[in-house]
Amino acid sequence: MEEGARSCLLQSRSSLEQDIRASYLMDHMISDGVLTGDEEDRIRSKSTRREQAAALLELLLRKDNQAYISFYNALVRESYGDLASLLHNSLPLVSPEAEKSFSDGGTRYVQAVLSEGGVPQRPVVFVSRPALVNRVREKLYRLQKEPGWVTVFGMAGSGKSVLAAEAVRDHALITECFPGGVHWLSIGQLDRADLLVRIQSLCFRLEQQSQEKDPSSSLHRPPGSLEEAKERLRFLMLRRYPRSLLILDDIWDSSVLRAFDIQCRVMLTTRDRSLADCVSGFKSEVAVESGLEEDQALEILALYVNGKPQRLPEQARSIVRECKGSPLVVSLIGALLREFPDRWAYYLHTLQQKKFKRIRKSSSYDYDALDQAMAASIQVLSEEHRELYIDLTVLEKDVKVPAKVLSVLWDLEPEEVEDVLQDFVNKSLLFRDCHHRPYLYYLHDLQLDFLAEMNRSGLESLHTKVVRQYQQRYSQGPPTSGDEECLYWFRFLTYHMAKANLTQELYSLMFSLDWVRTKAQIMGPAHLINDYVEYGAILDKEVRGHFQEFLSLNGHQLEQRPFPDVVQLALSQPDSSEVYRQALLQAQERATRGGLYLDWVNKSSLKSLSRLVVQPHQGSIYAACFSHDGTKIASCGSSKTLRVFKSTSGEKLLEIQAHDDEVLCCAFSPDDRLLATCSSDRKVKVWNVERGTLMRMFEEEHEEQVNHCQFTNTRRRLLLATCSNDKFMNTKLWNINKPSSQNTMFGHLEPVNHCCFSPDDAYLSTSSSDGTLKLWEVSSANEWKSIDVADMFPEQREQTAVMVKCSTWSADGRTIICAARNAVFLWDIETSKKMADCSGHLSWVHGVQFSPDGSLLLSCSDDQTVRVWETNRVHTSSAVCLKRDSDVLFNNGDITVVAADNRNRLQVRNGRTGAVMFQSEDQESRIRCTAICSQTSAVGLGREDGTIQVHTHMHTHIYTLLPSHTYQKVWRWRTGECVVLEGHKEQVRCFSLLTTSPSETHLLSWSFDGTIKVWDMSSGERLQDLVCHQGAVLACDVSPDGQLFATTSADKTAKLWNMKDGTLLKICSSDNKDAMDSLHGGWVTDLHFSPDNTVLLSTGGYIKWWNVEKGEALQTFYPTGANLKRIHVSPDFSTFVTIDNIGILYVLKKVE
Repeated sequence: MEEGARSCLLQSRSSLEQDIRASYLMDHMISDGVLTGDEEDRIRSKSTRREQAAALLELLLRKDNQAYISFYNALVRESYGDLASLLHNSLPLVSPEAEKSFSDGGTRYVQAVLSEGGVPQRPVVFVSRPALVNRVREKLYRLQKEPGWVTVFGMAGSGKSVLAAEAVRDHALITECFPGGVHWLSIGQLDRADLLVRIQSLCFRLEQQSQEKDPSSSLHRPPGSLEEAKERLRFLMLRRYPRSLLILDDIWDSSVLRAFDIQCRVMLTTRDRSLADCVSGFKSEVAVESGLEEDQALEILALYVNGKPQRLPEQARSIVRECKGSPLVVSLIGALLREFPDRWAYYLHTLQQKKFKRIRKSSSYDYDALDQAMAASIQVLSEEHRELYIDLTVLEKDVKVPAKVLSVLWDLEPEEVEDVLQDFVNKSLLFRDCHHRPYLYYLHDLQLDFLAEMNRSGLESLHTKVVRQYQQRYSQGPPTSGDEECLYWFRFLTYHMAKANLTQELYSLMFSLDWVRTKAQIMGPAHLINDYVEYGAILDKEVRGHFQEFLSLNGHQLEQRPFPDVVQLALSQPDSSEVYRQALLQAQERATRGGLYLDWVNKSSLKSLSRLVVQPHQGSIYAACFSHDGTKIASCGSSKTLRVFKSTSGEKLLEIQAHDDEVLCCAFSPDDRLLATCSSDRKVKVWNVERGTLMRMFEEEHEEQVNHCQFTNTRRRLLLATCSNDKFMNTKLWNINKPSSQNTMFGHLEPVNHCCFSPDDAYLSTSSSDGTLKLWEVSSANEWKSIDVADMFPEQREQTAVMVKCSTWSADGRTIICAARNAVFLWDIETSKKMADCSGHLSWVHGVQFSPDGSLLLSCSDDQTVRVWETNRVHTSSAVCLKRDSDVLFNNGDITVVAADNRNRLQVRNGRTGAVMFQSEDQESRIRCTAICSQTSAVGLGREDGTIQVHTHMHTHIYTLLPSHTYQKVWRWRTGECVVLEGHKEQVRCFSLLTTSPSETHLLSWSFDGTIKVWDMSSGERLQDLVCHQGAVLACDVSPDGQLFATTSADKTAKLWNMKDGTLLKICSSDNKDAMDSLHGGWVTDLHFSPDNTVLLSTGGYIKWWNVEKGEALQTFYPTGANLKRIHVSPDFSTFVTIDNIGILYVLKKVE
């Protein structure tokens, strides 16, 4: 059975099983000879109706195309019309011999009727198009009781004539609807004299046949005029041939058609669907798709060269794709190949070079060459419309445009444009997509190629016209409506400029931060990156690199809503970047008008490792993989979808709702034509990448979720490996053409998270939750080697056994990548030593893979991003990063940062340069907090074991304290007296001193119990007790004038309070209208008021500045990492210092 038919059955299986009664359908299928009595008995032995239906479908999947068609016809006959419609579009091909034996279309009676009526024989090479044939027959059945017209229309070479002849090759149709016969008349482009000759010939043929049946009838002299001929034909069709069908092939002119308006039954083929408007009576129409399905076209080529479709050279598939399956082109080239079977590459090149004159007549088609067939359609247009049609040469292939775009191009009112386009559509010179409102219009590739060849010398001027018309219409700025017209200009304006050779204008547009902002907001970043890749050869290499890098690394931020401030994002680019230069100028100009922007002062000390960051799914991403040619990336995750996108830009190519539960893995086949997916729903599926159709499904053998799948690396012997959470039989090998697994590997006693073939497919590696990496011989399924991965992670030795999440081989088989937590590690297999690591993901990494040439590294994570790394730029294993427990000293413009590093040492760094000024020894217990003296002569650290160390330039002092949880102690350090402030029910998060007068000091504390308390420090009396939040209070700050204080909580709200009486002034919550603006990408952990009380600073996943009076966000800074713990603010509120969870230090200074 064909791939498309099988896929359709699999996808419709649940609906069919639920509704059909197998016993009703099997009678028809037995009559058609596709089902045996024994098979019927086995199905009837099932106890329930649903089990019988399931058994019938299972049997059907093992049969051929004839069985599918028989099943489809049985559904129609038993009134399962809705279910039949699910299968309709995938009706498979049937060979000519099978067609004759399977249907009654080849009976002697039918052959005799069609031969007498002059209906053409089937072509020597013929492939059925059952869906279209059935559609035409359905319309013809409507003529059973009354005269009328059936119009079969389509572009040149779409197979209208063959389709019309095939539709009447049906015994039931002729006997029930047209017992008077079927009469064929070829028309074409005729003048009145030629038309008269054609009708005379038809009348003579009809009279001659009538005389043979009734010798008493006599022949008349030929009619002398069109009017007389029309009346003679009317008499013959109504009196001597009642209930007969007249087929008029290739009608061009309405005046010709009116000559046949004689109240009889007529089917006509034409390129102009509007022709039937000029005649009276019942009318219906069938649109003929411009191209054959790929399998149908390949079968035609195979029949011409006496071969099999699967054995045709690769050029055959390319020829079909190049001509979009045009029946005319496929047949012409097939006939040529029959004479010159070694010219596949030549004819493919001819098509690609648009040399249509060389594809010359070798069949019964009316035109000597393909270009003549295309030109004939255009010549019937008026001169004015012909000029407008030539303008369509500038369109891109496979691009649909709204009428508004052509309204700009032609400088006409939209209504006038729609009238012109309707004329083009009627004449099959243009296609209309009616599924969109407003309608979208497009050209067939052959029509576009013909126009491009015809206007080769004028292409540049035509594209220049497009650009100039756009500039004239949108002189005040680009359209921002977001409709189809707006999207067209943003997507293709650069294309038209490049084709028009308007290089300077292209520079100005693409190297403008304003264009980047507007296009990214409307279309997303992927199209922008594509532009820089596409036109890289004609753009300044250095500046193009600046913009491309900015978009590649910040694209996931530009997908967010509300849309981020592009100027602020661009200020994080290197100082030498053109993007940064433009952003700084705009930020300085906006700062004069009250705008707030932050310059990342120390960014030069950080080198970006990622090459592209994409956010293709909502939710965690569990797997991502390169195609073998490196041009595509597939990803999947908790969204239950499979997505394929370009590796250079992230532009989406395909999206499939792949499974009923989370999709845990995806993998390309060696030829990139198949994609395998596996899921928590315990199913493994194999998809056709180009069509997005389901080919195979394995759902029986794995009893728990399937964690990973991978194809072999070579095409020599295609296998698929899968691994799961099953207890013992958790790793399997499959031949995708067989229903059950080929081999099972035994050895892991815990879930296997990942499996991967070695480059030569000799070995399979498996990564398990038992902490081991095992290597298996593929040929025997025996264990070859086992590696204890826990020994490779010395920093985790004190914790539980390492869970090996995933691994993959380098192309030479000497290096393997492992992923643990949010980091990616490269290991040398022979030495078992770590070579390098990549820090950048904000959560667990689920998948890693090298690109085919090893230059890039792909990783995906729970943080919803896919990252592409440059392998030769990743950090070595000696890389050091800072922890978030930090303190900062601002002193006369100098910035000093003290923080713990990832080796549990205390570091003192210059905030502007990143230079290390002091570094302690490794600490025995984790450093929990740090502090710096205002004179920079001393720094302190607090450890998890209760020890405090104070480091000066001479000595280290160590103190040990007892931790307190639900209470605080206030010490008078000169006398040693202590006041205990007790009242919180859970651990105290932090506190702040409130100086109300020179003689009176209060203390404000906040706790995990959700309360804020104000204390008198002298007496220990509790002055205020406010229940602020339902969750823990994470941060609090008091305004400098002591009038306001702000709190944030784990309940995801931020609140502003009156300090004097404790009344609530404002709530910022994810549930109110400011929801998107108030999100921080995580819990808010720190707050600071500006000295003038007008601005509130908050940190969480991002850093945000707020207008206190209005409660509106003024600016947002997006760090590379997340989960900011604390931010330090200079006294003048102009400099801000923090560290993210992957150890990156940020020194931000207000732009002035």
